Amino acid sequence: MKKWYAEEYEWEIEVVSFLRGNQTENYCRNGEEIGDKYTCTYGCPVNQEGHSICSKVMTIMFPIMESVRSGGDLSKIGGIDKYTKEIVCPDGCVVFKMSAKELGNVNFYKR
Repeated sequence: MKKWYAEEYEWEIEVVSFLRGNQTENYCRNGEEIGDKYTCTYGCPVNQEGHSICSKVMTIMFPIMESVRSGGDLSKIGGIDKYTKEIVCPDGCVVFKMSAKELGNVNFYKR
């Protein structure tokens, strides 16, 4: 891989709670635990151990990430603020908080 583009945003995704009980065994195949954190710019989020986030939850996160990259405001779709939103995984067991941070790089489409 040869990354050529300096992305405009960095994402931190944190597991903040569960909807069922206090553990994910028998609910979450990824084995999420409260406090787990993932980071990424454009690619799929990975944690400190190098494990990637669940592919099912990524199908929900990607359009949200793209809305921010396009100038959107997450508070207009139920977010905590412009760059932060909580979502529930498709299996209905893990609550993630997504937070974007501007990196100050220029969008190559706008050059």
